[in-house]
Amino acid sequence: MTTARAVAAVVIFLMVALSASHMASSLRLGAGGLGVCRASGYLPGRSGNCEKSNDPDCCEDGKEYPQYRCSPPVTARTKALLTLNSFEKGKDGGGPSECDNAYHSDEEKVVALSTGWFSNMARCGHQIKISANGNSVYAKVVDECDSVHGCDDEHNFEPPCDNNIVDASPAVWDALGLDQSVGMVDITWSEE
Repeated sequence: MTTARAVAAVVIFLMVALSASHMASSLRLGAGGLGVCRASGYLPGRSGNCEKSNDPDCCEDGKEYPQYRCSPPVTARTKALLTLNSFEKGKDGGGPSECDNAYHSDEEKVVALSTGWFSNMARCGHQIKISANGNSVYAKVVDECDSVHGCDDEHNFEPPCDNNIVDASPAVWDALGLDQSVGMVDITWSEE
């Protein structure tokens, strides 16, 4: 009798453990796993008049570029890549900023966030704290770094942004003490 109860207890424990494991695997966030953001499609490249003031990647005819409708989860220290972008008229940023339909001086500390982090304009006007190289700076979110669309005039014939980009003005780079000629730097950012 005691052995039968022990076996029954082990069987019940295993059933609960397997059931919990199955439930956890079916509760995945995003496309592909907990905290994972995978490409939702691919955009065929089309070259054009790509303004090259900050040495952007320009689209190539026939090349396929990943599109993302999501970004990694935001944490207290969200890891990202900082890229350089001018928000001035006629520069590599393309059209006016989405949040306020305006252009911004390279002297302003402003950023564009990847589509998932931009969250349908929910972060417009918010100040985010960017940390790199032992320094930190606050910058205002004014635009989306479009992770879905690109390779057209509106996007300066640049491919869609990756899903983990904070596209920052030269003023942000200067405040962080970063060399703009590098073009891309690992950072963390947070909402504060």
